[in-house]
Formats: sequence, structure tokens, C-alpha cells
Amino acid sequence: MDPSAESIAGVDEVGRGCWFGPVFAGAVVLTEVAAVELLAEGLTDSKALTVRRRARLVPLIEDAATAWALGQASAREIDALGIRSATELSMLRALQRLPTPLELVLVDGVLPLRLWMGPQRTVVRGDSKCAAIAAASVLAKQARDGLIKRLASRFYGYGLERHVGYGTAIHRRALLDLGPTALHRRSFLTKLFAVNGSLI
Repeated sequence: MDPSAESIAGVDEVGRGCWFGPVFAGAVVLTEVAAVELLAEGLTDSKALTVRRRARLVPLIEDAATAWALGQASAREIDALGIRSATELSMLRALQRLPTPLELVLVDGVLPLRLWMGPQRTVVRGDSKCAAIAAASVLAKQARDGLIKRLASRFYGYGLERHVGYGTAIHRRALLDLGPTALHRRSFLTKLFAVNGSLI
């Protein structure tokens, strides 16, 4: 017997390729009715949505979802564990915060979630094919971007409010001028500083 929609969670990560800050994951459980309603409201992969459309979708997802949760892994954990393991840790933390017992987890991408002991299925381009995964990506993206933009005033001069931690030319120049902060992923910056100087 196939599991019911109320026991299936979609999980996705955001910020995997960033130079700064944590990687976030969202986990969402949707009924079939809720999924249809959210898709009609324009739900899709968070990367294909404008900031305004994501912001509008967040309360709709939170209200429509049977359950939702967020998880994260810090820059320090990324440096210690590697990005794949840290990303999986953020996904596990999100799933463990769901109050709903799960019969199946749908994981965006091709790599299984090694830390999850229950049934799971990988979905290639899941954030554009599966409403629960898309909803998870929207919640995680909005939460992570919001955190990084708030941190921009604390770590002034890096342009975080513009690139939210990704490796842009502005970010690269700031790193070379100012050096990395405590929240930069030093394992991601090795090549940059190998060419341009020591990593302080």
C-alpha cells in the first residue's frame, strides 16, 4: 500500500554553494488538496521565484501544510564535516522537527539522505516536480536569505545584503580586502587565498 500524502515529507536544501553562513533545509508535508492549491498560487522551485513571490508564498505554505520545519548546519560544521554531510545534517534536523510520523521522505536531487533510516526516494529536479519539495525550498530559501541579510549589518562591508553569501565578484573583493569572518566557510575559500594570499 502506498503511503498517504499526510505521511510524506518533501525535503530540500538552500545555500549549499555559498561562501558564508549556514546551509538551510526545509521539510514540508502537504495533503494532495493543499499541493494543488499552492501550485495554483504559483508554487515552484524557489530559484525560479522573485523575492516578492517567495515572500507571498511563505504564509500560504505555512497555513496549508500539514507540518513544516527548518534545519540548518553551521559554517563550522560545514568545514568540519564537508558540505555533503553538513547538508544532510541540516535535512535530518528539519525532518526530526516535524511532528508528523513519516512513511516516506522525498529528497531533491540524485543523492540519498544517508542519515535518514526510514524509506526515502530521490527526485531529480524535485523542486520543480513535487509540491512538497518546492514548498520546502521556498521556506528554506526565505529563512536563510532573511538571516544573512540581518547579519549584513553585523558583518559590514561584505555585501551580504546583496549576494546573501554567494561567491560574487563583490564578495571576493571584500574577502581579499577584509579577510574572512567567523561565519565564512573557510574550506570553500582555500583556492581563493591560495592564489591571493594566506587565509587568516
